[in-house]
Amino acid sequence: MKISMKWLAKYVDLPESPQKLAERETVTGIEVDEIIYPAEGLKNIVVGQILTLEAHPDSDHLNICQVAIGEQQPYQIVCGAPNVAEGQKVIVALPGARIVNNQKIKKSKMRGVESRGMLCSLQEIGFNENVVPDEFKDGIYVFPENETITVGESVFPYLGMDDTILNFDATPNRADVLGMRGAAWEVASMYDQKPHFTVPDVPEETEMADSKFTNEVFDNNLAPTYRNRIVTNVKVQPSPLWLQIYLWNNGIKPINNIVDITNYVLLDYGQPLHAYDFDKLGSKKLTVRNAENGETFKALNDNEYELTDQDIVIVNDEQAVSLAGVMGGQSTSIDAQTKTVVLESAVFDSIRVRKTAQRHNLRTEAAARFEKGIDVATTQEALDQAAQLVQTLADGKVLAGQVVGSQTNLEPTIVKITIEQINHALGTNIKQEEIIAIFERLGFTVQVEADILVVTVPLRRWDISIPADLIEEVVRIYGFDKLPSTLPVSTQTVGGYTTQQQFLRNGKTFLRSLGYDEAISYALTTEEKAQAFTVEQSTLTKVDWPMTRDHEYLRLNLVSGLLDDLAYNVARKQTNVALFEQGRVFVKSQSSAVRPTEVEMLAGAITGTVQEQTWETKARLVNFYDVKGDVEQLINSFNKQGRISYQATTSITQLHPGQSALIMMDDQCIGFIGTVHPVYAQQLKLPVTIVFQLNLDKIMALTDQSQIYVPASKFPSITRDVAILVPKNVTNEAIDDTIRQAAGKYLTDIKLFDIYVGTGVPAKYKSMAYSLTFQNKQETLTDAVVNQHFTKVQTALQNILGAKIR
Repeated sequence: MKISMKWLAKYVDLPESPQKLAERETVTGIEVDEIIYPAEGLKNIVVGQILTLEAHPDSDHLNICQVAIGEQQPYQIVCGAPNVAEGQKVIVALPGARIVNNQKIKKSKMRGVESRGMLCSLQEIGFNENVVPDEFKDGIYVFPENETITVGESVFPYLGMDDTILNFDATPNRADVLGMRGAAWEVASMYDQKPHFTVPDVPEETEMADSKFTNEVFDNNLAPTYRNRIVTNVKVQPSPLWLQIYLWNNGIKPINNIVDITNYVLLDYGQPLHAYDFDKLGSKKLTVRNAENGETFKALNDNEYELTDQDIVIVNDEQAVSLAGVMGGQSTSIDAQTKTVVLESAVFDSIRVRKTAQRHNLRTEAAARFEKGIDVATTQEALDQAAQLVQTLADGKVLAGQVVGSQTNLEPTIVKITIEQINHALGTNIKQEEIIAIFERLGFTVQVEADILVVTVPLRRWDISIPADLIEEVVRIYGFDKLPSTLPVSTQTVGGYTTQQQFLRNGKTFLRSLGYDEAISYALTTEEKAQAFTVEQSTLTKVDWPMTRDHEYLRLNLVSGLLDDLAYNVARKQTNVALFEQGRVFVKSQSSAVRPTEVEMLAGAITGTVQEQTWETKARLVNFYDVKGDVEQLINSFNKQGRISYQATTSITQLHPGQSALIMMDDQCIGFIGTVHPVYAQQLKLPVTIVFQLNLDKIMALTDQSQIYVPASKFPSITRDVAILVPKNVTNEAIDDTIRQAAGKYLTDIKLFDIYVGTGVPAKYKSMAYSLTFQNKQETLTDAVVNQHFTKVQTALQNILGAKIR
């Protein structure tokens, strides 16, 4: 809630600066998230009046304006706004002025004509596009003719930009400060004051409202309070400037005087109101009921919604004219032809309003208040306030009486507490008189019965219902800084990570050392992304109340989220990105299972160059083998027993069929690695991208590998090279296994150093060259022994794989 200091000062005498007030308010429990100075960074912006206007000789849309700014001679300013006209009072940025984004205005020439300054729109002096009235969105701002505006003076006071705005970040239980009057009670209690409010006085006509209009509430649980007033002979026109200022300083766009009045009362009382065009209602009756399944409703935002029987609607016996507590309907909207207005003030079922707003993705100021709660004691007064303003600002005539469909119980809450309870909870020794004074500052009434305080809580503080709530109020006003400081008494234990926590942290630390950055993605995603990049079959888990349609299913993989993160970065020209995520996926082996099994996973995704271009090297894009090396180092860092191998696969359709493999530890699949399929990458607008995913639960379950120190050998090693021709379908792994089985105990290393296909090599064959290293750590190895083992290797390659020795 944005709190205008000028508006607040109408209700409370403010003894301190906005900064001091913000500090005190934050200490008492409601954080002031931001202090806004609307005119900050702007200067030399004044009110001007256009004296004459003529078309620019070299342009079909520019005009040359002579503008009075309070000096002896007018300024010549060239302007291209479509709504510029003679006689208008406008916003003028003089030469040397600073407008939005610290842009400096200078004297210039526009197509050969000198221009001294600039005629400004509201957006150009810092107003958000969303609050600018529709008539000024595409042009300059023009001050209303009926307002007293002095030419040459600063525009800031006339536009409310000399105000200071405090942004109250109220917690959900403190919705009472979502209105200026509630905020005034909060601030007044800090300074031991009582806010001073005016009570609306509505002169009424002799004709009774209920003789012209009726209402009905089918179920009082839907609308515990429902009231209407009728105002006739209204004149719909723009609101006065003071009212528009209050609205746009709170982020609300002015529409017309009737709609603006309902929004003003919402900001003042925290009570949402709605206005209907009486002549468009047809039946002259409003009924509150549940919607019917499949019933349609066209809202003020021009969107049509299909309703369910969980929505509350207000109907005119023919169709829904309002989605209760959320948004009004297009069919009864206020326009320039409206003559009679039906004002509505109500209390709707907060749970249904919240679910309706969520179901239809309609987040409005009204819904935000209804779902958190409103002051039921001011529903009637807020309606009278709106009727009085319509009478004043729209020349309306208010018919006698309010039409009441339902009225909730207005009995205040009574809570009993003792001084001992309060002091025991706070560790203080506050006297009874001081505690009673605190309650009275908050507007509570107190009666003393023996040693019990009987506290009557006003309806505007519906968040208070138990003794603990009263204790919280006492300490807020008394001061948290006054509480005694004591050290906790407990058994001290040495903290530490569990084995699993340390294992997960080690994996993340190692990937950071390889240059990967950690990302955190939503566990909820779309159906397609949730089941992509999976090795094992699993049933998806769908949530009943998703926050959006893009977050309906629990993920079965981490890669989809990483690819979304990569796409986000690439779209913003960050093309060399390596990300990883450690998190859980949610697997259900049977569709009948209620809850999924949570499995710890670790995934990575990388795109871009791994070697930048320099004077001696060329840039090189990441490839499958770069990431394969990272994965092998990562798995080795876990220090688990088992031989790492790779098994080509085409089962993961989102990966390139020729560049993807399952990662095996002995005979168990622990993950996969591969290049993202070009078609899938194109959909995400990604270049070549390599991904991997490891099942950490499976890896953690493996036996740890003992670390034994082995000293470096004192004896030399001997190498032998072998080049062979093998069919193209023979894998490096098969050759490696064959060599290891035949080479004997002295083989210490195998390195593939060449692969060749082309001239001199038969079709469907490939040439592969290996370097074998032999070493005896006990004595010097002789050539004769090495040759004996090398011969066995050549024989095995020929007999087992059909290789030809080159």
